[in-house]
Amino acid sequence: MRNHEALQGQDPGRLNLWGLSVVGLALLAGLLGVPVAGWAEDAASASAAVSYRDIPQLGGSRNIIWVVAQLHLLLAGFVLGVPIFAWLCEIVGWKTGEKRYDKLAKEFTKLLTSSYATTALFGGILLFLLISFYPKLMTYLTDIFFPSFIAYCGLFLLETATLYLYWYGWDVMQEGRAKVFHLFLGFLLNFFAFFIMVIPNSWATFQASPVVIAEGSNVARAWAATWNPTWWPVNIHRLIANVVLGGYICGAYAGVRYLSAKSAEEREHYDWMGYVGNFIGVFGLLPLPFAGYWLMREIYQYNQQMGITLMGGFLSWLFILQAMLIGVLFLGSNYYFWLGITHRIPGAEAKYKKPIMAMLVILLLCLGVWMTPHSLVASLEEARKLGGTHHPLLGVFGVMSAKMTVANLMILVTFMSFIMYWRAGKEETATWAKLARAVMSGVLGVAAIVVIVLGVWGYFVPAIVRINYFSVAQVLIVIFVMLTITPLTALLLRSARTTTEMIWGRMPPRAGYALVLNAVMVILLMTLMGYARSSSRVHWHIYGVMRDNSEYAYSPALGYAAAFMSLNTFLFCMLVAFIFWVATMGDKAKAGHGAMPAMAGGSPELDRSKAH
Repeated sequence: MRNHEALQGQDPGRLNLWGLSVVGLALLAGLLGVPVAGWAEDAASASAAVSYRDIPQLGGSRNIIWVVAQLHLLLAGFVLGVPIFAWLCEIVGWKTGEKRYDKLAKEFTKLLTSSYATTALFGGILLFLLISFYPKLMTYLTDIFFPSFIAYCGLFLLETATLYLYWYGWDVMQEGRAKVFHLFLGFLLNFFAFFIMVIPNSWATFQASPVVIAEGSNVARAWAATWNPTWWPVNIHRLIANVVLGGYICGAYAGVRYLSAKSAEEREHYDWMGYVGNFIGVFGLLPLPFAGYWLMREIYQYNQQMGITLMGGFLSWLFILQAMLIGVLFLGSNYYFWLGITHRIPGAEAKYKKPIMAMLVILLLCLGVWMTPHSLVASLEEARKLGGTHHPLLGVFGVMSAKMTVANLMILVTFMSFIMYWRAGKEETATWAKLARAVMSGVLGVAAIVVIVLGVWGYFVPAIVRINYFSVAQVLIVIFVMLTITPLTALLLRSARTTTEMIWGRMPPRAGYALVLNAVMVILLMTLMGYARSSSRVHWHIYGVMRDNSEYAYSPALGYAAAFMSLNTFLFCMLVAFIFWVATMGDKAKAGHGAMPAMAGGSPELDRSKAH
């Protein structure tokens, strides 16, 4: 590794952002006849000497960056997650011929177009603030990542043009080859969006796990810094998290529209849209803990001290808060599925009451274990009465072996809630249906037992064995259950007879509130883990390379951080509410215009003649 001064001495001819500005001003002054001999060098030296700027009256530079960066990341997560399932819904509608999927895809994309400009706005504000508050850090990053900056600008232009074509060409490109081309535009939109996500991820992960080489071309140095140890784990984790965020926010949008719907047709449409949003959120939520576990493994392998700071140091209590938020998210998602079974399917309540109660008890028990801390915050007298900071009975649940076990069990229960909802109201008629049900029950039962056995066994083996083998085995077992039961269920339902038709628009108001709650929990969760990832670097701008020498070179207390997490969540919810309100203004205007002739009491022809 090398420090900032050594890097600048490596290639004095390379221009950074400040250098480009100085040269541009110098050329302008020369064209106007102003003497500039030696001025550019003095200005460049002066700007390079500035390491930090601050606005203490507004709470300090770090707090300002904290709020703006978090809002930009949340908006970007929504903008990058929505195109994935909008495009998939359009494909389903094209293949099946069901117009409701195409309508749903278009409504998802309408939300995307409304939030795209806001995301770009906050990105621009964030860039200007970073350059202003942290010029030395940004000069360093510009010197390292200059080629990827150029690539990012090009991708952003391509995505913008593709989004415009995709949205404004929707109604025109509906038949034949034009529809195929529109689907291709949707693919390109997601393709560009993926790389727009992974390139900035390299800048952020470089700060936590830097790889710096002193030789080679600009592209070689940028590529080495990009391919750092935590880059791909963060890419996968954020990709899945963006899908979860987009799904639950679209579900919340549908929930709000469902609660305010006036007609039966609107209630049916937004009830179905809420189901799709919740399904997408759950679909992403199931593998998300696995991606998070992979990321933590890579952090431990890169730097054990950073991993201990996260999981065993002062940041470890954040994971108790994380457990609570994820637990509420699992409960909310399952609750929405159970409401769908008991209200959309007549006569299903009596049949599924006992299984739902059993799953609820399992989820609550698992959540209780997951939320149990390893060490208690206790006074000296309390610690003496307990015999230490670990509770003699509950302390056994505070270690990762127990938490990994219950996390996998909660995933299995949530997966089975979806399977139960999928099969509700249908009767399997295949000759091998009985055997298939026995196989699925056996796979689920054996998997749950093996996951529990590995969790208990983990107490009696070294940590390296538990982390590298037992935890990985638990993850693979749960994935095996999903990959086995899902296709078997799909095959069974192909020949199944529908005994009860699903009725949309009958969900109680609390279902809409549950969808909004799920969205708020996801936003809180992302703000919490954003703080944890950034704080793991402690007093480094770039871990082990560039030290933070500002007055903010300390980690905020958890209570202080929780206040900012709540503030960011509130501001983002207000932004999303405003964006959704703007997106629905056109629909209200169309509805009002269509109702004008009837309200006037005259014929449409008469009203048109009066308008002319």
